[in-house]
Amino acid sequence: DDVHVVDRPMLKRAIAGTVVGNLMEWYDIGIYGYLAVIIGRVFLPDASDGAQALFSLGVFAVTFVARPLGGIVLGQLGDRMGRQKVLAFTLIMMAAATFLIGVLPDFSVIGVFAPILLIVLKLAQGFSTGGEYAGATTFITEYAPDRKRGFYASLLDMGSYLGFAMGAAFVSILQLTLSEEAMEGFAWRIPFLVALPLGLIAIYFRLKIEDTPAFQEARDAAERATEEAESSAEAPKGVIALVRAYWRELLTAFVLVAAANTVGYALTSYMPTYLTQTLGYDPVHGNLLTLPVLVGMAACIPLTGRLSDRIGRRKVLFIGSITAIVLSIPAFLFMMHGEIWSTLLGLALLAVPVTFYVANLASSLPALFPTSSRYGGMGISYNLSVALFAGTAPVIMESLVQASGSSLAPAFYVIGTSVAGFIAIVLLKESARRPLPGAMPSVETEAEAEALVETQDTNPDLDLDELFPERTQSGDDDAAARRDPAST
Repeated sequence: DDVHVVDRPMLKRAIAGTVVGNLMEWYDIGIYGYLAVIIGRVFLPDASDGAQALFSLGVFAVTFVARPLGGIVLGQLGDRMGRQKVLAFTLIMMAAATFLIGVLPDFSVIGVFAPILLIVLKLAQGFSTGGEYAGATTFITEYAPDRKRGFYASLLDMGSYLGFAMGAAFVSILQLTLSEEAMEGFAWRIPFLVALPLGLIAIYFRLKIEDTPAFQEARDAAERATEEAESSAEAPKGVIALVRAYWRELLTAFVLVAAANTVGYALTSYMPTYLTQTLGYDPVHGNLLTLPVLVGMAACIPLTGRLSDRIGRRKVLFIGSITAIVLSIPAFLFMMHGEIWSTLLGLALLAVPVTFYVANLASSLPALFPTSSRYGGMGISYNLSVALFAGTAPVIMESLVQASGSSLAPAFYVIGTSVAGFIAIVLLKESARRPLPGAMPSVETEAEAEALVETQDTNPDLDLDELFPERTQSGDDDAAARRDPAST
């Protein structure tokens, strides 16, 4: 009875709801990156090309200022109200903010209020995104069986990069079929307007799923607890208590996210600007060149997720950090060569560490925290790191290029964050094939549950003292009694 057997139809609905929602969200984020050059011209028409590029990338970075606040607020709500309700809210807020960007008057109509309102809407996007990835990873890892958690969680990031690819494809089609004047006039708005119907579809899928069994069990346990027990691990922790209890886990997750997302955002959000502004490609080729790489990477992400189920999360993450350190300089050198083939090869080399990194963050990070504080822990660590490192990566890399005059400058930034990531992986506890902290084992079939119970004392993936802490306490009491019979 302690072993949870996965409800496969509900698991499929959970995967559909999280993947489609995440695809929708990263489509919204992606289209801004692919339209950054045009948006800079529309909302800051009198500035130089360099200032316009820094403005549009700076507005992109502003999105991430609100993410920690969203992660803290929505993470706390997710641990108390439930994952499903909060995840539905994040999608509604994101779709509405993206649609409003599409109808926002530009500088020629309302002057300086145009860039100000753009920043406000991007802050709203950031707040909602702060609860999205943390909640989606928590949701899907709690639904997945232990032995396949890496594979199922990696589908979430596959949806993310397919969303980026959808954004690149949509913007590229518009640029191929319309003139530059039309793109800067009205056509740039179309991808943002499409976010509303896409968002409604994603919300429909998300509302069809129920909260995770792990959350329901933790909530029931907290409700049954006495007043003395409500401060225990069964009850959700406030922000300060959470940081005090899990500061090591929060720091490990923070550094890992910084390393993975620096190279990830370099490939997705910064590349269109880098290829256009620094390497001199026209906007159409700047977007099109990233498209096949994103699609290929999205297809490979589930494979590396499945690989982590077999050989372990730490080994796959080590591959990600080492390849980022080794391949970053060759990747940018190939892109700087200037030919189509060399640019594609450089982008592909940059995609290698991203594939090994992101496919495993979704399954590794939630396993750092117990069920009662998982959404909150993910919300704080993930979003603070993304705000300080990943979200600012495009504007920092562009600033490094302009300040140093070297097109190779972004590669050294990627290397620095991945060296820190390597150290964090050394300290990371292996979680592949093991139950999530604060939860009982999760399996696919009744037969697997029976086999798990029969082999529980010899199974290397089970730590019975962690699953049943009262057993350890009882053993300690028995040992004390043997040492001092009078104490009994």
